[in-house]
Amino acid sequence: MRRSPVLHFCILIFEMAAITSIKLNTGRSIPAIGFGAAASEFTPEGLAETECWFLSACKAGYRHDTAYVYKTEGYLGAAIRASGVPREEFFVSTKLPWFHSQDVARSFEDSLRNLDLYLIHIPQIGEYAGGYDGPTSLAEMFGELKILETPTFNDTWAELERIHESGRARGIGVSNFSIKTLEQLSTTAKIVPAVNEVELHPHLAQTDLLEDCRKKGIIAAAYTPSGRDKVRSDPTLVALGAKYNVTSTQISLASTKEERQKQNITLPTLSTEDVESVTALDRYERSFSKIGPDGKLFGWTAEQLGW
Repeated sequence: MRRSPVLHFCILIFEMAAITSIKLNTGRSIPAIGFGAAASEFTPEGLAETECWFLSACKAGYRHDTAYVYKTEGYLGAAIRASGVPREEFFVSTKLPWFHSQDVARSFEDSLRNLDLYLIHIPQIGEYAGGYDGPTSLAEMFGELKILETPTFNDTWAELERIHESGRARGIGVSNFSIKTLEQLSTTAKIVPAVNEVELHPHLAQTDLLEDCRKKGIIAAAYTPSGRDKVRSDPTLVALGAKYNVTSTQISLASTKEERQKQNITLPTLSTEDVESVTALDRYERSFSKIGPDGKLFGWTAEQLGW
């Protein structure tokens, strides 16, 4: 399988020299620390305030990720312009929503107005009652979703490969893919994903998936890396925070508070023993992407997801 060319992965970077870099299978290095760009709610007020949030994060030295479904792409673009930093100094990516898989080219063009790189958001393909516009609230986003048998994510990946071949996307990747779905993708893919963005934190180490990605030459990127309050308040993490004179939330890479943004980008170097202590906290317990009471997440069972 041919390697994907450069991916401007997970988002955007400011003050690159201050952040450790990771080399992709493309040969290009990208910063290791990102900043989540999802709004807390899809209200006009909630979305409008994200521009200030993004701008303060730029000043703190972050890159940002976004996705069409977050509805924050335009606000991120405005923050980039307002930062005064040349556009070429930022790395930006976005994600194809699961309800646009029947219209990949249109969705890519809509996102390209503000961003320039592409990941498949989740392996499921579905549609909402609102059609192309998708959900208008978080409740609707996690609500009823009609799962489609076609196209499959293999078909969708082929569309991304064609976009890449056209030169309009410098790199492509996936998000929320398991070992099972990565294997299914590999049966038809011509390009190896440069990145797989998944939920990773001390209570969900996913060591098998990390090793599988490593063998395939895919960088595993973490979202919800703090695991939310339950993980941040874990006694082991609190104790390590005291030991290194930092807060336990400094393992978190996203905060709306400017001071926290600066803290979270300044991370301590743990000893091997302490890294092992954190790894031992793994419970295979998800904080964000959870199976619902109906036994499904976005219309798929744990078995279908490869969990």
